[in-house]
Amino acid sequence: MFMGEYNHTIDAKGRLIIPSKFREALGSEFVITKGLDGCLFVFPMKEWEAFEEKLRGLPLIDKNARKFSRFFLAGASTCELDKQGRILVPGTLREFAQMDKEVVLTGMLDRIEVWSKEQWLENNAYDDMDDIAGSMQELGLNI
Repeated sequence: MFMGEYNHTIDAKGRLIIPSKFREALGSEFVITKGLDGCLFVFPMKEWEAFEEKLRGLPLIDKNARKFSRFFLAGASTCELDKQGRILVPGTLREFAQMDKEVVLTGMLDRIEVWSKEQWLENNAYDDMDDIAGSMQELGLNI
């Protein structure tokens, strides 16, 4: 399980240090791809394979299903940690997530989200949490 928030930098070559608390759960090989809200998703291989199975179950005749699958699969890339605990984030993914220097990595149970610091601050102000918490009941989450 991934949780927590970590501030790091991405270097000019696109290398990003993965927090040590995340490394063991990621395993030796994992997948990075476009995420929702302008971030990147990092999945351990087991979680990625489960996600792939769900995508395989979508009907090919549904245009939105094809577009949804394309969004996640076209930019997906397998990664391995180097000896310094870093990954190389592909240029297309850095461009998609508007990553320049400062990034935020957040643990989201079954995956990691990687945000540009600017996008993180813009998308996660939390000033509407009471409204959001109320709408979670509709999804079956009661606190």
